[in-house]
Amino acid sequence: MGSSSSSFAPKTIYLDVDGKVQKVVFSRHCSPCDIKELLCTSSNIPRTTAIMMVDPEGALVSMDPTMPTNSPNSLYKVVPLSTGQLGEKEDMFQNVLSQVAEQFSRAFRINELKTEVTNRLAMLEKRVELEGLKVVEIEKCKNDLKKLRDEMASRGGARVNCPCKYNFDDGKKVTPRRDVPNYPKYTLSQETVEALKKPTFDVWHWEHNEMLSCLEYMYHDLGLVKEFNMNPITLKRWLLAIQENYRNNPFHNFRHCFCVSQMMYGMINLCNLQEKLTLTDMGILMTAAVCHDLDHPGYNNTYQINARTELAVRYNDISPLENHHCAVAFQILSLPECNIFANVDPEAFKQIRQAIITLILATDMARHGEILDSFKQKVDNFDFTNEEHVTCLKMVMIKCCDISNEVRPTEVAEPWVDCLLEEYFMQSDREKSEGLPVAPFMDRDKVTKPTAQIGFIKFVLIPMFETVMKLFPQIEEIMVQPLRDSRDHYEELKQIDDAMTEAQKKKTESISLGGKKK
Repeated sequence: MGSSSSSFAPKTIYLDVDGKVQKVVFSRHCSPCDIKELLCTSSNIPRTTAIMMVDPEGALVSMDPTMPTNSPNSLYKVVPLSTGQLGEKEDMFQNVLSQVAEQFSRAFRINELKTEVTNRLAMLEKRVELEGLKVVEIEKCKNDLKKLRDEMASRGGARVNCPCKYNFDDGKKVTPRRDVPNYPKYTLSQETVEALKKPTFDVWHWEHNEMLSCLEYMYHDLGLVKEFNMNPITLKRWLLAIQENYRNNPFHNFRHCFCVSQMMYGMINLCNLQEKLTLTDMGILMTAAVCHDLDHPGYNNTYQINARTELAVRYNDISPLENHHCAVAFQILSLPECNIFANVDPEAFKQIRQAIITLILATDMARHGEILDSFKQKVDNFDFTNEEHVTCLKMVMIKCCDISNEVRPTEVAEPWVDCLLEEYFMQSDREKSEGLPVAPFMDRDKVTKPTAQIGFIKFVLIPMFETVMKLFPQIEEIMVQPLRDSRDHYEELKQIDDAMTEAQKKKTESISLGGKKK
C-alpha cells in the first residue's frame, strides 16, 4: 500500500528570469540547496552567485519546499546578488531578525507582566470583595437591628438594648428643613375649634397631619405666633421635626404628645389663664407639653437605671428620660429652620429655655410627691404675681396634662390603658429576661386593668386635680368628676373580676374534691 508521500504532487512554481517566464517543478524532498541549484540551472545563473526570490509586491519568498505555489500571472522574480548587495541584504535581514527577536522577547515579558498583574489584581479584587462583604454584612446587621427594635417597640417583643434613638453626633434624626413643609393645611371647622378646648376631645379620630394642623392652630389662637414673632413656616417645620422625633411606642408616641398638648390648651381656656398668666407663660406651657416626651424609648427611668443604659450613665441616674427629652427639644430648636424662638431676645430666650426645662423635668413621677406638696402649701394663698407660685402652678399643670387620660370619656380613655399596659409588659418581660427587678404594676402575671387603674386614680390623679380645683373650681365638673366616675367604673370591674375569680376557684376545688371521692 502506498503512503501519503507517494501521492504527494510535485510543487510547481513560475519564475521571471530576465523577463522570461520559467516553469520549475520540484518535490517536497528537495532541500533549500537543491532548490537554489534548480533555480540557478533554470535561469542560467552561476551556482556561486547568491540569489533571492521575490513576489510581485517585492516581498522575499523563502526558497524551501514550504514556499507557496504561484501561477503564470503571479511570477516569482529571481534576482542575483552582487557581494555588496548580499552584505546589505544580510545586514537588513539580520536587523529584521533582531527586531523580531526583540519584539518576541518584549512580548514574552509583557505576557509575564500581564500574568503577574492579573494575579495581583485577582488577589486585590478578592480582598476588596471580602472586605466589601464585611461592610455589607455590618450595614445589614445595623438595618436588621433597627428593624428589630422598631418591631419590638410596636409589637411588645423583647428589646436588645435601650439606646438613645437620637444621636447627638450623627444628626440623622434632627435634619434641617429648608423647604416649606408639605403636610396639608386643614381648615378646622367651628365645631372642631370648640372641641379642641375641652377634655372630651376624641384624640383617636385624627391622623398625624391633622394633629399637626391642630397644634399649629393652638399656637396661632393663643397669640403665641404674634407674641414671639414666629415665622409661620418655621412653626410648621418645628412641628414636623417634633413629630419625627417621637418613636412608634405603644403609649409614649406622637399621639400622646398631642393628647398632653391638647389638654394643656383645654386647661388654659377652661381656667382662663390668659387673664392670669403672661403670653410668655402660655408659650412655655404649650412648648413644654409638645416636647415633654421627645424620643421616649418606651422603657421608664427605673429600667434605665437598673439596666445601666447609656441614658442613665449620661445623666447620672437623675431623671435620665426627662433630661433626654429636654436635650432633644433644644437640639431641634438649635436648627435655624426649626427655631420658633429665633426672634426672641437672647436674655428672654435664656429664661424661656430654663422654664421649659423645669416643666419637662417635673414630669418625672419620682418627683410627684415633692411637687404636689409644694403646690399644696401655696394654693390656699396663691399669688399670681409671685414667680415661685406661678412656676409651681405650671409644674403641676404639665403633670396634670401628662397623666390626664382618665379625665377623658371612657371610650377615649380606656384604649390608652391598653397601650400603657402593653408598654409596661414589654418592659417587665425584658426585665425578667435580664434578671432585673420587676414592678408589680407592670407584671403581666399580676396586674389587671382595674387593679392598674384604681390605685392610680384614687391616690395620684384625684388628689392632684382636687388640689388644682381649689384654685380653679370650674374644673370640678369637667375634669374632677370624670375621674371619680372612672374610679367607680374600675372598682365595679374589679368586683366582677373578683367574683369570677372566686367562682372559678370554687369550681376548681369542687372538681378536685370530686376526684378524691372517687
